[in-house]
Amino acid sequence: MDKSIEQILLIAPVLLFSMVAHEYAHGYAALKQGDTTAYALGRLTWNPIKHIDPFMTILLPLLTWRLTGLIFGGAKPVPVIPRNYRNYKRGDIIVSLAGVATNFVIAICCIPLIVLVGWLGRTIPNLGTSGAILQAMLLYGILINLGLAAFNLIPIPPLDGSHVFKYILPPAWALGYQRLGARGLLILFLLVGFGAPVLDLWFAPVLALSRLATRAVFPIYCPAHGQCDDGPIELSAVRRNGEL
Repeated sequence: MDKSIEQILLIAPVLLFSMVAHEYAHGYAALKQGDTTAYALGRLTWNPIKHIDPFMTILLPLLTWRLTGLIFGGAKPVPVIPRNYRNYKRGDIIVSLAGVATNFVIAICCIPLIVLVGWLGRTIPNLGTSGAILQAMLLYGILINLGLAAFNLIPIPPLDGSHVFKYILPPAWALGYQRLGARGLLILFLLVGFGAPVLDLWFAPVLALSRLATRAVFPIYCPAHGQCDDGPIELSAVRRNGEL
């Protein structure tokens, strides 16, 4: 099988699950903060179909891949009404960081799961090949979720990091900063297309942590899938899997 197709088959389900978890976390956090909008509209669900946006999830990734060689897109944002929060500032920060926190938790959980699958693969030889494939997906799960968390922390509206950064700024600056939201997608598109050095620096900790996790699970990595060092996971994969 062509290596690029193999990578797509490994990455796609992990990326979809990670994006759905991210959006679900936003909706759940909003519900806990007093806003029932996502719940009332049926968006508080793990059904991926509910989170697919024709432009953001399908057309934009195809367009950016054809134009730049990178895949840039995301799931349909969960609708929230911040004025419904019991405490506006606290609720805004919690809801905004809920998706990022969820991606971090998923990345961490992938590590013991890799160990568990590796142990099962060595205990039950017939599970070696399938275990190796699952481990490869979990390795991508570490990178993708760390990448999604880091990307969403970029302080450019409407990314999650902007909802925290605006409270650090003086009120007058914060107002002008929030107005960037109207041009946020354009700024992000330009950043993804032409800001590779900046993104490489921003995602450097992601790459370092991913390599550290890979080396940590190396002794119990199922050999049936081939290479088990840094393997096919590279920093470029982080940029290919950006999410709003």
